[in-house]
Amino acid sequence: MKIIDGIENIKKKLPYPILTLGNFDGVHLGHQAIFRMLNERAREKKGTSVVYTFVPHPLSVIAPERAPKLLSTYKDKLKLIEESGIDVIICANFTKEFANISAEDFVKEILYKTLGVKEIFIGPNYLFGKGRKGSPDLLKKLSKECGFSVTVIDEIMLNNSTLSSSKIRTLIAKGKVGEAAKFLGRPYSVAGIVVEGAKRGKSLLNTPTANLLTANELLPKDGVYAVTVDVDGKLYGGATNIGHNPTFEDKKFSFETHVLDFDGQLLGKTLRVYFIKRVRDEMKFSSVEELGTQMRKDIEEIRNILKNHL
Repeated sequence: MKIIDGIENIKKKLPYPILTLGNFDGVHLGHQAIFRMLNERAREKKGTSVVYTFVPHPLSVIAPERAPKLLSTYKDKLKLIEESGIDVIICANFTKEFANISAEDFVKEILYKTLGVKEIFIGPNYLFGKGRKGSPDLLKKLSKECGFSVTVIDEIMLNNSTLSSSKIRTLIAKGKVGEAAKFLGRPYSVAGIVVEGAKRGKSLLNTPTANLLTANELLPKDGVYAVTVDVDGKLYGGATNIGHNPTFEDKKFSFETHVLDFDGQLLGKTLRVYFIKRVRDEMKFSSVEELGTQMRKDIEEIRNILKNHL
């Protein structure tokens, strides 16, 4: 796969480009279905499947107060798109100047003249250009002038629900990670580097935890989760707590994971945590001993949950 950072770095036209446009946050099953269509069509035409996406998310430039917490980091999004078999990703640098390009100029100057697009696949609600004035109908009209084709894909459904990044964000924010996984086609995951924490896990609770610092914007609702954890390419079970440690009243947010059956040094390592199931709310306990007892119960329950995930 080839990644082109910025329109200005498009030096030559691609062989018969077949393109889709969007943010593709999370690269969920709906996105994956569109990518399969592109790849199949590219093989038929001996062309190039192209994903045209934006960095940062347009709302973070146009209306920061309305910008969503993203499901995937930029790096993770590119990796997921690459895994789908797409030939080329174009990452447009979304600036205020870019936001002022009219829908007509975007199509004629960028998609047609610069890219030489031959076919475009979009969803029925895709809007583009200054003020989001561009619509599938306008794109179809302009395509006749420019000589490329447009395929408007029906909304992709799963269990009578439209697949959308916003729906998945809502599920994760509510801690419904199992439901979110059905729409993503995989467990929701975040990566983080292990940094020093309060060091209570091992010294007070005899359950060492890795305190994770993550670049991901969206974490599930506070609580305890059954997770799997990638450590240096090997998958372990794990118990994750997200929240503010109410038993200790320090009110400091933490994202901590106890890696089951791991014996080694984690400080400084990057771990990827896959959320399998929410076990319970975060709770305040009357003593450290009571918290420790509950943690041992949680871990026993989590081992049972993870039997079919490792």
